[in-house]
Amino acid sequence: MKIAVIGTGNVGRALGTSWASKGHEVIFGSRDPHSEKVSQVLAAAGANASAAALAEAGAAAEVIVLATPWNTNQQVVEALGDVAGKIIVDATNPIGPGFQLAVGTTTSGAEQMAGWAKEARVVKAFNTTGWENMADPIYHGEPATMFICGDDAEAKTVVAGLAADLGFEVADTGPLSTARYLEPLAMVWIHLAIVQKQGRQIAFKIVKR
Repeated sequence: MKIAVIGTGNVGRALGTSWASKGHEVIFGSRDPHSEKVSQVLAAAGANASAAALAEAGAAAEVIVLATPWNTNQQVVEALGDVAGKIIVDATNPIGPGFQLAVGTTTSGAEQMAGWAKEARVVKAFNTTGWENMADPIYHGEPATMFICGDDAEAKTVVAGLAADLGFEVADTGPLSTARYLEPLAMVWIHLAIVQKQGRQIAFKIVKR
């Protein structure tokens, strides 16, 4: 599958490198695809990875993953151009100053994304844990849970498959409005791992009896 990963920070690098290692064609989208930072990411990701400007990366891909700071998302979506019919994975969280959610309760960052990305199929995923778990989601032989949501069943099936490729167990939590719960769940992880200093090697898992 052709995947455009927009963003070359820790999350984008972890996701893109892992998918490239699984045989997917990964295009890292960047405002400066020839930068030293992007070159380092490509060196780590290997032969299945390339880099391009945002619009070029988005146009070439079947799936677009946003791993960008939330406050830049609208600009990034606008720079991607025509995204009608594309699957857009929102891996971001609307975090404001002091580790507080900037939006919530009656909407979510993902729903705002869907408003900007006209006619795209938006799926919320990869936002409820740290990048370390995206690189390795296995704990004592058991996969961590990746929560996803979205309004398009086919798009969610594709994203669930990409999460499973990374090693996650997938929990489909419902329509895109469920992102109103998944974004606060990300804040729980942040408070445990960072604010309480329990460390980033922790993950959520659904257990069943």
